[in-house]
Amino acid sequence: MSPSEHTLSQQLAAFAAGVVADGAPEEVRASVRQRILDIVGLQAAALPLDTSQAVLGFVEAQGGPARAHVVGTDTLAPPGWAAFANGSLAHSLDYDDTHLPSVLHPSASVVPAGLAAAEHHGVSGPVILDAVAVGIEVAVRLGMAGYDRETNDSVYFAHGQHATSICGTVASAVTASLLAGAGEDGVVDAIGVAASMASGIIEGNRTGGTIKRLHCGWAAHAGVTAAELVAAGITGPPTALEGRFGLFEAFLHGRVATDEVVDGLGEEWAVPSIFFKPYPANHFTHAGLDAARRLAAAGLTPDDVSEAVLGVAGSTARTIGEPLEVKQRPETGYQAQFSGPYLVAVGLFGGHGLGASLDDFTDELATDPDRRALMARIRVEADARCEEIYPYQFPAVLTVRTRDGRELVEEVLVNRGGPQDPLTDDELTEKFRGNALRSFDDTAADAVHAAVEALAVDGGAGAVLAPFATRPTVN
Repeated sequence: MSPSEHTLSQQLAAFAAGVVADGAPEEVRASVRQRILDIVGLQAAALPLDTSQAVLGFVEAQGGPARAHVVGTDTLAPPGWAAFANGSLAHSLDYDDTHLPSVLHPSASVVPAGLAAAEHHGVSGPVILDAVAVGIEVAVRLGMAGYDRETNDSVYFAHGQHATSICGTVASAVTASLLAGAGEDGVVDAIGVAASMASGIIEGNRTGGTIKRLHCGWAAHAGVTAAELVAAGITGPPTALEGRFGLFEAFLHGRVATDEVVDGLGEEWAVPSIFFKPYPANHFTHAGLDAARRLAAAGLTPDDVSEAVLGVAGSTARTIGEPLEVKQRPETGYQAQFSGPYLVAVGLFGGHGLGASLDDFTDELATDPDRRALMARIRVEADARCEEIYPYQFPAVLTVRTRDGRELVEEVLVNRGGPQDPLTDDELTEKFRGNALRSFDDTAADAVHAAVEALAVDGGAGAVLAPFATRPTVN
């Protein structure tokens, strides 16, 4: 049969099996190693959160066979629960990688699922990289199936659905089934089973709650569980994606771009172009921070600012600039992560790490009188030029009127961390170490880094997580 005569699941399964058999391109494998390092560092950084401790306690109480490492505890867990814990930690800080224009965070579910499944099944080396690469690629393509290029809108998000966890569930199942040794038919079944488990709503972004932190963990858990169910004999529909009662109809209600799933599959990889986050804040705020950093480097100080306008795309202005009185006066470090005025203040006052780190988002700094005084002079508005570029980038134009009457304009039209302004290996290592050292020491961080690099040859998943397994003292 020609590819067009196969279902989408069958085409994805053929692609997946081919990659594991022949190997992913080296550029893709190298990118996956970077993403694994990034995710494991984020898991370590998230350990002090109350939600992280709740998740670890919950997983420990479940019991079951000890098969896979969980970051922050020396107790091994069943692979599904290990994936749940590690995936929850990975997404808890809003610091994980982002694909544009789907606005999807693929690695935070696929990497934890892949490491748990690989450790459980004793898989090592490049096979892990290849299986994770396939999962990330599948997540992005499922996310793009729900991206409307005419309206520049994610249909998932328009319906209140969290595309990251929905697509991440299916993608994690693909990765986990490959690492379990499934052939094409097994991958098709895993997609079909996982499609009935995919879930996630984003109401928490509006009215609060901490459940969003668990979305990638639940997606990873569901993906690993789906692969195990298939191994036990459960089957899924081959038309689980595009069928009359399939995932796309259920979630996208007919507004689906099925070509995005398979066009160029195996020839054009999205994985290397996924954006790393240099700063632990809502991605819409990053360009504004960089614009402020440039002005500060040219000599502008917070006291010089009479007033400023942060111009961004209209839909992002609603997220990081409304209601303005709230964004100008965040009460907590977490609220500050979603404030355009606060990120401009970080840039002008000077931030840590690569320009801003978790140390810049404390409750004390969020309520600091000097920062609040500056934020009160900054407003956020829609900008026509940014609107033309969004959502392929999250650009910003920062216009500052100084106390001595000058007008300064700084444009940042390309996001740092993406393919047009990538982070170097050294910068990604700096980000990892900054996160890892929040909970572990240099020896542990060095061991994790070395174990991730060893995946290029014959390293195992257990070696990646073992240095971060001993429960640290949480301050």
